[in-house]
Amino acid sequence: MKQFFEKYRNLILYGLIGGSCALLDFIVYSGLCSIIPFLVANVISTHCGIFCSFFLNRKYNFKVEDNTLRRFFSFYTVGLLGLAVSEGLLFLMVNYFGIEKIVSKLITVVAVALLQFVFITFKTKKNG
Repeated sequence: MKQFFEKYRNLILYGLIGGSCALLDFIVYSGLCSIIPFLVANVISTHCGIFCSFFLNRKYNFKVEDNTLRRFFSFYTVGLLGLAVSEGLLFLMVNYFGIEKIVSKLITVVAVALLQFVFITFKTKKNG
């Protein structure tokens, strides 16, 4: 078991951190939806998730301290692309398909996470 964890440490931590930050995103969104428009709530909650994920991965997973600003803007750009997809999906699901806002957010969190994983995987393979 120890060898397995050591071999897949970064992937496991990335998943745990990503899941935790996605949960934070969802909780913030759920709380804000009752007081502000759902698309504005999504922008705020997604930013909470992006910042959470970057700083936790930087400190505990990849343990890198150099080029923080450059690394952040690269990570943030991918996060903003995810936000754009999330906003579009939420708008369509709530306004055109009549899916409840909270259920729509759950769907978009999963969809965006999968898209970002594929994007990062292909980018890594292309650069690596």
